[in-house]
Amino acid sequence: MKTTIVWFKTDLRLHDNETLIKAIAQSDTIIPVYCFDESQFVVTDFSFQKTGSFRAQFLVESVLDLDKQLRAIGSGLVVVKGKPEVEIPKVVALYKANKVVAKREVSYEERQTETLVQAALFKIKCEFESFSTSTLYHAEDLPFSIKDIPDVFTSFRNKTEKDAVIRPSFNEPLQIKSPTIEPIVVPTLEELGVPFQPIDARAAIIFKGGETEAIARVNHYFFESKCISVYKETRNGLVGADYSSKFSAWLALGCISPRFIYQELKKYEQEFVANESTYWLVFELLWRDYFRFMMKKYNVKFFQQAGIQNKGIPVNKHNTHQLHQWINGETGVDFVDANMLELKLTGFISNRGRQNVASYLCNDLKLDWRFGAVYFEQQLIDYDVSSNWGNWAYLAGVGNDPRGNRYFNVEKQASDYDKNKIYRNLWLNS
Repeated sequence: MKTTIVWFKTDLRLHDNETLIKAIAQSDTIIPVYCFDESQFVVTDFSFQKTGSFRAQFLVESVLDLDKQLRAIGSGLVVVKGKPEVEIPKVVALYKANKVVAKREVSYEERQTETLVQAALFKIKCEFESFSTSTLYHAEDLPFSIKDIPDVFTSFRNKTEKDAVIRPSFNEPLQIKSPTIEPIVVPTLEELGVPFQPIDARAAIIFKGGETEAIARVNHYFFESKCISVYKETRNGLVGADYSSKFSAWLALGCISPRFIYQELKKYEQEFVANESTYWLVFELLWRDYFRFMMKKYNVKFFQQAGIQNKGIPVNKHNTHQLHQWINGETGVDFVDANMLELKLTGFISNRGRQNVASYLCNDLKLDWRFGAVYFEQQLIDYDVSSNWGNWAYLAGVGNDPRGNRYFNVEKQASDYDKNKIYRNLWLNS
């Protein structure tokens, strides 16, 4: 009997999950496992929580939904909490498993954890295999090796779109053979060391974790509202649920895959319309791929002040007071403050908002950009390690921006994108 443990991480879905599909094909019995990794719930060197309340809530909802999906097809989720390199081998021993499969990691800390787990499994003669499941284009299908990926996005995009193909997504399994798995017990936020914070009622969208909600959102944004048809015109919006796709939170935890979104988009284009807006969503998914591949290429450099360009940038002496004014929406610059209050109270801000508040921290306050990146890591429901650090390095002038110093004139941006002050009034007149 071959028993395989499927270690779920940021791939909390049944559809288009190569790790799960391959495990089912190769095994007699499957044990799905999720580990609440204690290293994700610590206070970082920058004095922020690694995972804040909003993302922790979304994670718990996503894990519960995955368990529900698994139980509907004869399985369930074993939930553990602690260090993966300790907890995963314990589950291996308990179920006498021969193999552990998981999604492949690219960023520094996640790869270190993966290496520790692999070493612990090697000691107990248990095989480990990982699969690349996070991107629209598979790394093996790119027209260049990872080390040769262009450092300018446009070059990457042009060649990739011309010479690579997007693989079809995997169907979800109809049945999984598992032993009886006890009812799920998920740690509370208190047990994770995260204080609960309710989401402000003014939130653009109330994100609810899990694959079920992710697919419902795609159906709403594509087929029910047809908002995708005007995405390029509305994507710089600031107020409401439908100015942008809002897929990012579910993508970040892998409750949905970029290939599934692409597949549904193609159906939409065949049935309704293919235009610049429908293409623009693919363009954004390509950016997401790009930052992940860049993280694989440059790894730890993305977390250093000089970035991938190894470039010294003028930074003021660390000023805690200014940093807290920025965090709390007390800079006196109304557009920055409105965005920072939305982030503080809901765990989300628009793409336009992110660029403006990042530019303000880097260029106007001249603070170390990494404080902004770790604050976003704490706050954002849709935090994705590669996209977050890639975007911050880009705005700070030490990443993939060929132009270097990308300064946003916040006052001009406010008048361009919030001419009638609807957004600023929403957040500043509480």
